[in-house]
Amino acid sequence: DSGAMTALGRASGVRVGGWGDAGRAMRGPPPPLPVLFVVLVAAPGTRAAGYETCPTVQPDMLNVHLLPHTHDDVGWVKTVDQYYYGVQNELHHGAVKNILDSVISALRAEPSRRFVYVEMAFFSRWWHQQTNATQQAVRELVRQGRLEFANGGWVMNDEAATHYGAIVDQMTLGLRFLQDTFGDDGRPRVAWHIDPFGHSREQASLFAQMGFDGIFLGRMDYQDRELRKKKREMELVWRASASLQPPTADLFTGLLSNAYDPPKHLCWDLVCDHDSSMVGDPFSPEDNADVLIDHFLDVATKQVTGCPEPAHPLPSPQQQASGSPVHVLYSTPACYLWELNKANLTWSLKEDDFFPYADGPHQFWTGYFSSRPALKRYERVSYNFLQVCKQLEALAAPAANVGPYGSGDSALLEEAMAVLQHHDAITGTSRQLVADDYARRLAAGWGRCEVLLSNALARLSGSQEAFSICPELNISVCPLSQTSARFQVAIYNPLARKVDRMVRLPVSAGAFLVKDPSGHAVPSDVLLLPQPEGQKPSPELLFSASVPALGFSIYSVSRVSLRRSKTHIPQPISQKPGSAVLNIKNEHIRATFNLETGFLMQIEDLEQKLVLPMNQSFFWYKAGTVGQKISQSSGAYIFKPQQQKPLPVSDSAQIHLLKTPLVQEVHQNFSAWCAQVVRLYRGQRHLELEWTVGPIPVGDKWGKEVISRFDMPLDTKGYFYTDSNGREILKRRKKRESRVGENYRPTWNLNQTEPVAGNYYPVNTRIYITDGKKQLTVLTDRSQGGSSLQDGSLELMVHRRLLLDDNRGVGEPLLEEGSGSWVRGRHLVLLDAVGTAAAGHRLLAEKEVLAPQVVLAPSGSALYHPGATRQLQFSGLRRELPPSVHLLTLARWGPQTLLLRLEHQFARGEDSGRNLSSPVTLNLQNLFSTFTITRLQETTLAANQPRASASRLQWNPDTGTTPTPTVPPLDPASITLQPMEIRTFVASVQWEEFAWSHGGDPVQA
Repeated sequence: DSGAMTALGRASGVRVGGWGDAGRAMRGPPPPLPVLFVVLVAAPGTRAAGYETCPTVQPDMLNVHLLPHTHDDVGWVKTVDQYYYGVQNELHHGAVKNILDSVISALRAEPSRRFVYVEMAFFSRWWHQQTNATQQAVRELVRQGRLEFANGGWVMNDEAATHYGAIVDQMTLGLRFLQDTFGDDGRPRVAWHIDPFGHSREQASLFAQMGFDGIFLGRMDYQDRELRKKKREMELVWRASASLQPPTADLFTGLLSNAYDPPKHLCWDLVCDHDSSMVGDPFSPEDNADVLIDHFLDVATKQVTGCPEPAHPLPSPQQQASGSPVHVLYSTPACYLWELNKANLTWSLKEDDFFPYADGPHQFWTGYFSSRPALKRYERVSYNFLQVCKQLEALAAPAANVGPYGSGDSALLEEAMAVLQHHDAITGTSRQLVADDYARRLAAGWGRCEVLLSNALARLSGSQEAFSICPELNISVCPLSQTSARFQVAIYNPLARKVDRMVRLPVSAGAFLVKDPSGHAVPSDVLLLPQPEGQKPSPELLFSASVPALGFSIYSVSRVSLRRSKTHIPQPISQKPGSAVLNIKNEHIRATFNLETGFLMQIEDLEQKLVLPMNQSFFWYKAGTVGQKISQSSGAYIFKPQQQKPLPVSDSAQIHLLKTPLVQEVHQNFSAWCAQVVRLYRGQRHLELEWTVGPIPVGDKWGKEVISRFDMPLDTKGYFYTDSNGREILKRRKKRESRVGENYRPTWNLNQTEPVAGNYYPVNTRIYITDGKKQLTVLTDRSQGGSSLQDGSLELMVHRRLLLDDNRGVGEPLLEEGSGSWVRGRHLVLLDAVGTAAAGHRLLAEKEVLAPQVVLAPSGSALYHPGATRQLQFSGLRRELPPSVHLLTLARWGPQTLLLRLEHQFARGEDSGRNLSSPVTLNLQNLFSTFTITRLQETTLAANQPRASASRLQWNPDTGTTPTPTVPPLDPASITLQPMEIRTFVASVQWEEFAWSHGGDPVQA
């Protein structure tokens, strides 16, 4: 019914997202409303749970599934609200509210129609604005399977710059809305990632663990796509974990032939100016129905050639002309998947990922791995803070939500964080006004969480303090500590193990006394740090704090003298030619600097007697310049350096040295816009490099992409390793240029057109290189792009400022002239023997992603209530969890229920030193100090299905099938985690009446 297809195309609204593949790169905005179809030949078979409402296909015919859908970006060229309401259409046409209104109307008008929707950030807003009658009508459409939800997350998240914990959170938020609203009728069976710019293996693993039967992808490398079409491997089984027992992380994967676009000449949407409208009038000279039908049949037949051999012969052109055996039906991704599964075919197996992505020669989408580094850091810090808030909301019971400081909750920050996972948000690929709106959303969420945090700390500590957070500690700004002679420092630890942490706070001039929760003085230093020209030096107080698992310690600080007798000031070091060197060291590490250049030249692990010469410095790649005639420039998405060799920021660095009993630092100044502090705290087993870059100068009319590079004499044989969304590690191999016999990418022969950008990969938390004996790992504090372009070399892109747009739809260059122009961050460097390296980087990454939260309060406060006892130390656990176990989630789920996720954070076989890769068994009984678990139900990863009753479609990879592992009986006293396994539970709980009196060795004031 071509007329119905046209009407639905118009009804389905706007496409408000990225671009299609190579041939579309330089055109205007893409067609916003594709009516997508995929092709399948399959025989009818039995029904499966969740697929009962699928339309009937015809045996012995070519069944063409039309998938009417809309792709609605949660912010891109316009803000979330502008897209929803359809304002500012001069920026970009689109109104999601109108899409949903018209789709529901069209579905109700014609029973054969079906539609697919994805983004719950929009749908949930629309839903809450509807009348009861409309909501009931929509529930009926969902029950009938005519309105199908695919994916079902709050957003269609990016897969490169996202951390796995944030992915799980945003998917859980969206899927819970669907479960609460529509029950099992609304549960998506299929993941639908048609616009993210490359696809990670960990994302597929998470989707499999959430219970999805398959995934459909829109974007893939143009070379990979063409090869797969020739080999008929556009559909496959993706084995997404090297640790989890197959098929736990196996996911059927379909690669769409036209990304999210309809086939050429078959788009009748508002903005498809180039496709002729269908005229079905045999008396008109404009009649084109037969021509278009023939074209439709031709496209359908050709699309089948990208799939495995059909079960029945395809119709010939003669058959098509005389009435072909083609059956066209409105369908959905799940129904198409169901037909594929019934065909019982064998599929090729893929075990790597889909990075990096290029949509044409010299067009690698590897710039967005690093775009908008300030926003990427804000998102990562907000993930940290959200977990703190959710934990306190669980530990302190309802007292966290309503208390002395008003009403607070984690919901607003949770929604803001979910929006930030969108594939044009965390990626840095939106317009500046939209990036500002994303930051505004996070800030609003922080405000509500700060109220929650204050209520919870008051409840658990037994005292009402004027708690305050200092979000600008990274630039040494904290009004309370800088203006008070006496104050308290509460430090909350969201990890399930005790942590020791150095605390740095800006203070006023003088000498200070710091006392721990027991009243004992702790060692402290006052550092006088240089500031930008024209500003006074800023004193910082430094002390070491110890914080129990899932708990807090409250330290007191008081100024005892106005004199600066104990102030430590970085001293300038004269730089001499020749062999003179400078060292900083602690008990574990020594770092050596070349006094002629001021650069780091060697790192040593003193315990393991490992020595590694190293040169670390900053460089920049030359991006495009205004007026330059080039076919492709760097932009928010694309990394396209004008030359393969980067330019040094400076040939030397001016250095200052600071040494105190608690810290040793070398301050390096490379230029007016690039500086670094190389730091070793007492007891620290890694070297900290705190870099400050920006504003990047562009007065020379060149855009710049700045990297930190480490060069070492390691024989790495062209290999390096990066994490996948912060979890499993993938082996990478650089591909410098095309040579006969080289075959990298892992599954196809790459014709390398960009030796630099084409070897960049997303680095979410770590990258490392090894010669088989020594391993050098660099941990990041946000997502960045990174690579190893030469043996023994490792580089990370820290900042980029560009003068040209890359012609992928944003329509403005990545200039970042506001607060995002000046960026500070940290790289943590670990030198280790290969056998023990995993323990080092796994446990350190956990500590950095979930760092302690510092909260300040003035001295002197009221009791939480008369008779309460002040507690200066508290732990939410009665016993620590073992180091291989990470408490991924502890959050309120319902009035009397909590959501609990426990994760084995080591991969199979990666730790040979401490046996941390072995299975581990936990006893959850009497584990928590503020509540008792009265009932435990295990669920799938997104907590929307009981694990015991969850099942997935089974697929046949060409390596052979494997039986699905049985679900073990649930025993709260014996919860076993296999390497890389995440287990999710909904726990019914009873909170203790006086939570603060059960804190596990509490310390009273």
